[in-house]
Amino acid sequence: MGKSGKVIGAGMALAAMGAAAVYFLAGKRGRENREKISAWTLKMKAEVLCEMKKMKDINEDAYYDLVDRMAARYKKVERVGTAELDRLTKELKGAWAHISRQLK
Repeated sequence: MGKSGKVIGAGMALAAMGAAAVYFLAGKRGRENREKISAWTLKMKAEVLCEMKKMKDINEDAYYDLVDRMAARYKKVERVGTAELDRLTKELKGAWAHISRQLK
């Protein structure tokens, strides 16, 4: 991959991360999300975004796998309720439609 390909790829990754961040906090349910957010949910979302930055190929399967890995980690490490973790996992996976539009 040439230098221009790397620059384009990096730009697409940044656009996807920005789209994900905007969706989580300012989307249709942004106000509701901000009201319900607790410290661990912000931390998990930030970690998902950080890991997305490291991914070379962002696609639906890779993104879903990343969300599942983070959810499994938080289930073990953090003291979080199963229902809230399931809700956040579903929300993160639902954000893929918005993120994928930004990748095009």
